[in-house]
Amino acid sequence: MSITKPKIVVIGGGAGGLELATQLGHKLGKKKQAEILLIDKNRTHIWKPLLHEVATGSIDPDLDGVVYSAHAAKHHYNFQLGTFCNIDQSNKTITLAPHLDELGHTILPKRTVRYDHLVIAIGSVSNDFNTPGIKDHCYFLDSNQQAERFQHSLLDSFTRLHQDDNQQQSLNIAIVGGGATGVELSAELYHVSELLKLYGLTNMSSKRLHIHLIEAGPRILPALPERIAVSAKRELLKLGVNVREQTQVKEATEQGFITKDEEHIDADIMVWAAGVKAPDFIKDLGVFDLTRSNQIKVNEFLQSTVDESIFVLGDCCAFTQEDGKLVPPRAQSAHQMALCVEKNLIATLKQQPLCGFKYSDHGSLVNLSRYSTVGNLMGNLTSNTFFIEGKIARFMYISLYRMHQRAIHGSAKTFALWISEKVLRVVRPKMKLH
Repeated sequence: MSITKPKIVVIGGGAGGLELATQLGHKLGKKKQAEILLIDKNRTHIWKPLLHEVATGSIDPDLDGVVYSAHAAKHHYNFQLGTFCNIDQSNKTITLAPHLDELGHTILPKRTVRYDHLVIAIGSVSNDFNTPGIKDHCYFLDSNQQAERFQHSLLDSFTRLHQDDNQQQSLNIAIVGGGATGVELSAELYHVSELLKLYGLTNMSSKRLHIHLIEAGPRILPALPERIAVSAKRELLKLGVNVREQTQVKEATEQGFITKDEEHIDADIMVWAAGVKAPDFIKDLGVFDLTRSNQIKVNEFLQSTVDESIFVLGDCCAFTQEDGKLVPPRAQSAHQMALCVEKNLIATLKQQPLCGFKYSDHGSLVNLSRYSTVGNLMGNLTSNTFFIEGKIARFMYISLYRMHQRAIHGSAKTFALWISEKVLRVVRPKMKLH
């Protein structure tokens, strides 16, 4: 008589979800102790902190992305393409919406997936706070598709500017949100505008690029220590970025943004990167206890407060720390949560006690393209914070991505990927030109 293996379903293949599925595949799937299924609405994974580089063409997602189905075959879990749209707790099933192609034709029908243990790791999206005109006129950088859409528009704008006989013409880009995404995107845009000279667009330069970085609060990088914000602002001003702090946007039009003080900020391209929330459909489910940002409230073990068979991790997880603050939506948070959920799922299957989650802030780094990197590191042995910038900070920033690669590929393949990247730099352009 065969015994049915427990089925663990992970929804969302972001930083935390993919790391979790990989490790569960190695520890449970390989040994046939459980069936591991990863579900994502995309076929490929890009580390979210790199989306601003996808948006500028600094990296090519076709070369730097991870194909879920191929990765699953090597790491002992299964992958299914689909968009989570409903849940039936009593029958322990989730519903996946019909998957359509670009012409609206059905590729996959509406489906139901059974689970014994469910992990929700659907990440976050930009929060436009219902500001009029934002959805109609702004680009968002929540996904690979959105980043590539921005990159195509940017390249078209650079090409038009290069072929314009009027050398006084410039490209105005306005970015709302002075967090890490807005700051890093601003610097990366100046970097790629100079690279264009290498590929025939000799009339284009950073002097013809005007960037407005708009932040509603008193300073950029509000979630990070003030010293990092001051250093980052100094570098941005050197590049020529117009940093607008304490400037609240009340509307977006085809011509640009309108501030609360009725000032018009003209822009050819507009980006909204101000605040995040969990996707709205989570609220529409009417199942979970949520925060105002649609994050799912969890207990000390990262189980949802309404159902212990459902774990939550990453940006969509609302875990309250001892000081009353929620764990911030960062890649390091998702990584730490994935490790905790992994341990607790294995403990659940073995009927052992679960371990509580404790977030450790290892510091923050902001990468200003090739110009500078600034940040702080938390001391492991003391409570001291170490401010770093320049080459050391840049090395630490790159190391974060290598750590993510190591978690999903292993040490040997991560080293091989690093070598292949070095080789490819010799033969491929420094930016995506299509």
